[in-house]
Order: sequence, then C-alpha cells, then structure tokens
Amino acid sequence: MSLKKPVLFSYFLSSCSWRVRIALAHKGIEYDYKAVDLEKNEQLSEDFLKVNPHGQVPALIVRENVLFNSTAILEFLEETVPNPSLLPKDPVQSAAVRSIVDAIASGIQPLQNDRVLNCVGQNSSNWAKHWIQLGFGSIEEILRKTHGKYCVGDSVTLADVCLVPQVFRARIFKPDMSKFPLIQEICLRLEGLAAFRDSHPFQQPDCPNTL
Repeated sequence: MSLKKPVLFSYFLSSCSWRVRIALAHKGIEYDYKAVDLEKNEQLSEDFLKVNPHGQVPALIVRENVLFNSTAILEFLEETVPNPSLLPKDPVQSAAVRSIVDAIASGIQPLQNDRVLNCVGQNSSNWAKHWIQLGFGSIEEILRKTHGKYCVGDSVTLADVCLVPQVFRARIFKPDMSKFPLIQEICLRLEGLAAFRDSHPFQQPDCPNTL
C-alpha cells in the first residue's frame, strides 16, 4: 500500500466494521479511524453518503479508492497484503473458510442487523435469536470437520475474523450457546490474540467511557 494511511469509517459496535479492524490488525496495517455514529444516523448524512451510497459501515479509503462491504474489503486486503495470509493455500480448505464467512455474512448478520429488526418490530428479539441459533447450528457442524485450533486448521483465517464479531453481537439476543461448544472454544482462543483484543469494540476511540 502507499505511504498514505488508509482511512476506515467505522462504528465501534458494528460487527462488519470489527471484521475489517481484525484483518487490518492481523496484517499490521496502520490506518486512520473515522467514527460514524450509527445511533445518530450519521451513516445517512449527506457527507457520508458521498463516501458510501449504501449508507453503511465499514468503508475503507485506500489510495483515494473507496471500498465498501466488509467481505469485499477483506478480500481486497488479502489480495493486496497477502502476508500474513487469512486464506489457506489448499483450495478445499479455502472453500471451507469462505463457506463459513458466507454463512455469517449472508446467512446470519443481515437478518439481525438493526435495519431489519426495526422492520420486524415487536418480535424482533425472537426473530434475531431464531436466525442466530439456526446459523450457529450449521456452522457448528461445519467446524466438526474443519477445525483445529481455529475454524479451519491451526491458522487464523477469514472465518475466524467473521466468527468472533458475530458471537459478540449474538450475546445481545441470549441464544443458548451451550449448544455450540466448538464455536465457544474457538472464540475463547481467538479472543486472546492481539489482533482480536486490539480491534475489540470497547477499545475503539468512539466507544463511550460508560461501557
């Protein structure tokens, strides 16, 4: 990357933003943090919509190019800063990583984000809990075949980058995590790693002091 630091538009509690923060930390990429307060709907402001017409975080500016959608950003970072890698060289293992990423990024997270829950209305907590537990159930089965220390083998991958923020978010809705022992075990290991600790929501500059 160029000498000019990338700029990450992020919200401390956004699980999608956290994915990107983990990857940046894991790869040792320094960046400038630009907070976008979702509670105040700053993502819908005229200024931010010029950055990301989707009105969502994260967005990453690299060499005056604006990247959005967390999974697209993760793939960009992997392609441009391949070491340390977040994808296995073995194509079967790489496909397993991507299947877990997809299960989270397409199958769980969109169904329990605030925009959807506001539309669901009164039953939103039960709605979110249902889809989280269903998604975690399928991921738990995948992990039985793929896991080592982490989701796929013994190296941190994009699957791990997506799993930890999703488990953190899921706790709001109180799913029965005892049904997912592998997910819990792997997350506990990952939470001890520097890239996950440093990128944690409570370590971000826009995290209120009251948390």
